[in-house]
Amino acid sequence: MKVFVATKNSGKLAEMRAIFAGSVLELETYDRYTDVDETADDYIGNARLKARALYEQLQEAGIAAAVLADDSGLEVDALGGRPGVLSARYAGKNVSWHERRQHLLRELENVSNDQRGGAFMCTFVLIMSNGTEIDAVGTLPGMIAPKEHGDSGFGYDPIFIPKGENRTFGEFSFDEKNAVSHRRRAADNLLAKLSSKE
Repeated sequence: MKVFVATKNSGKLAEMRAIFAGSVLELETYDRYTDVDETADDYIGNARLKARALYEQLQEAGIAAAVLADDSGLEVDALGGRPGVLSARYAGKNVSWHERRQHLLRELENVSNDQRGGAFMCTFVLIMSNGTEIDAVGTLPGMIAPKEHGDSGFGYDPIFIPKGENRTFGEFSFDEKNAVSHRRRAADNLLAKLSSKE
């Protein structure tokens, strides 16, 4: 099944293509996709906004196809769940990812290791060509490192240590991360829901 992805984030798109490789979904991009403002107060709401926007853009172009969107974020226990849905805009809209990570680490400067728990969250929304919507969630618990390690991945990867690991995602290889990530967990849940509807 050909599916158009509602993202302009090249890192996220590469991960999604790797994660869904070999599945029934063949991920494509739509060059004229126009981003929407992520104004929802939860991940599923933002993913739905993006998916519905792309679905409508394809309909207007006369293309009948399925679309897939995700929204993800980092939730830190000691910060009451922040940055959460604001992860991509934390510390300001036009700052770099390095600046966002440093801002978050400064907020945790006096927080002990046993209080640095958190989780990566991901929600997928798939809209079938007939308009049917399917959503799925993936959660990966872990902790926030005291400083950045590694330069793999993107976003908050260099400061997130998955539960049971002693390396950050920034120190994981591309394939290692995709085997265990929150995005992988959400994708597996989505594919399970999709197969149950066939």
